[in-house]
Amino acid sequence: MEIAQIQTIPEVVNVLKVLITGFFSFIVAFALTPILTHFLYKYKIGIKIKDTSVDGKKLSFISELHKHKSGTPIMGGILIWFTVMILALVSHYLFPLIASWTNTNFIARLDFLNKKQVWLPLFALVTTGILGLCDDLASVKGWGKNKGGGIRFITRFGWLIAIATLGSWWFYYKLGWDQIHIPAVGDFSIGFWYVPLFIFVILFSAISSNETDGLDGLDGGILLIAFSSFAAIAFFQNRIDLAAFCAAISGALLAFLWFNIYPARFFMGDTGAVALGTALGVVAVLTNSVLILFLIVFIYVIESGSVVIQLLSKKFLKRKIFLAAPIHHHFEALGWPETKVTMRAWILTAITALIGVIIGILGAGRYH
Repeated sequence: MEIAQIQTIPEVVNVLKVLITGFFSFIVAFALTPILTHFLYKYKIGIKIKDTSVDGKKLSFISELHKHKSGTPIMGGILIWFTVMILALVSHYLFPLIASWTNTNFIARLDFLNKKQVWLPLFALVTTGILGLCDDLASVKGWGKNKGGGIRFITRFGWLIAIATLGSWWFYYKLGWDQIHIPAVGDFSIGFWYVPLFIFVILFSAISSNETDGLDGLDGGILLIAFSSFAAIAFFQNRIDLAAFCAAISGALLAFLWFNIYPARFFMGDTGAVALGTALGVVAVLTNSVLILFLIVFIYVIESGSVVIQLLSKKFLKRKIFLAAPIHHHFEALGWPETKVTMRAWILTAITALIGVIIGILGAGRYH
């Protein structure tokens, strides 16, 4: 079959668009990694292993267990969102020019910078990525009022709330969105409650991603599965540009994960974990799959839940429920090798994500 004949089949073109976008993203991110890691090593932008918990108490076990990682470059997450941003701009501005020069329409069709589908998650990805970048740099350089440097949690939390509030305002007031979809049941209008729901989803996704980013490859693998899952959901909703956006993130994550698996060459840092978590939440809202999000990244529910339970137990019961929190450190304390904890978390996420995608597609309702 000739190329011209293939291009007359919309489904095939759409599939190729998503797959090629993901492939391009992988190649670009993979090629940029040596440049980024050289810069990070040269200027000693490395992680400092914390020796205190969020309540100020000494982390003797965690600090001792991970002390060999001190100095490993951080801010690797910039590789992911920078690659996606560049690819989005190139696909929108350069690919159409190449198509006109070569008289190849298919290249122009690879443009995925769609205003309705991609602008919001891309904006969330880049803005929170820059916020995380500032926090990572402050931590490394010892800037800020936190002990050891870094932007104070309340400040970072405030910025996240501001970004989430802006997004909720845009969805509710500008776009008129106020519905939540329950798979296989239907859509329900919740009025103004859509605003706090949106904010909660973004905060959950961003903070949980950040908390889970504690072992080599752990959060990178989870996010890879999550964005691949939402690429499938978006594709079946015929939101091809959003599916391509998710594929671009997945491709960049795959390249990042190549170097981030144990022993990690560099770490994601807040510039990756917070940014990708925020973008994931926005994608879930765009596909009207908020409830599916909690199933796909059920590991995030477990991780964040363990932190909340640990803090409440220490405050009110004066004892710990887990040997360490988040829960991946608890399993380390039980004697599980880091790689075993990571891969079992990947397996669990793959199972819950598969179930989530099936329910999300078969129980799909109206999307915006």
